[in-house]
Amino acid sequence: PAGKPRLIARLMRRLERTVRRGGTGELLADTTFILDGDRAAEVVITARRPDLAFVSQGRVEAQTGDAVTMGTALIAPGNRHLVLRRSGALYRVEVKDGPAVNYHRPSIDVLFKSVARYAGSNAVGVLLTGMGADGAEGLAEMHREGAPTIVQDEATSVVFGMPKEAIALGAVESVLPLPAIARGILDAAAERGREPRSATG
Repeated sequence: PAGKPRLIARLMRRLERTVRRGGTGELLADTTFILDGDRAAEVVITARRPDLAFVSQGRVEAQTGDAVTMGTALIAPGNRHLVLRRSGALYRVEVKDGPAVNYHRPSIDVLFKSVARYAGSNAVGVLLTGMGADGAEGLAEMHREGAPTIVQDEATSVVFGMPKEAIALGAVESVLPLPAIARGILDAAAERGREPRSATG
């Protein structure tokens, strides 16, 4: 659609402003906010800062039973894990308690491993800037199940820890600068002939 390039351009400008501010948390939310009236991404987000459990246009704090639907980004609540489940023809999420994984709750690995199990190659995995290794093993599982996988490059990362660990595991198909990730998600989905369903950490 004609409107999509303009939307992507606006998204990329927002991402560049976020990088300059150095706000890792908001960066996570902005990067996954890929909405288009005719071809909207289905997005599930695990962010490692509790203050990201907010509601705004197109972004919803996830609750157990929520369907993963076009044009809405479901965000893990603070201090609880978020997992994907299959329910008939739909994908739904479950919010659950449990021990911290990789010292984090919510944990990106918990989400990504559930996406690998239930969505397989029907998802796109994206791992962004962050300290430590959370998300690397989960992204590797998604990669083994045939999902396209993307990480943020070192030059645009505030902290290159999580992407670097994923690269070391051989879990990554594409290493992209932050402003190119939105387009990368859409392109990866288009190459597989499906609408973009993104799991992001």
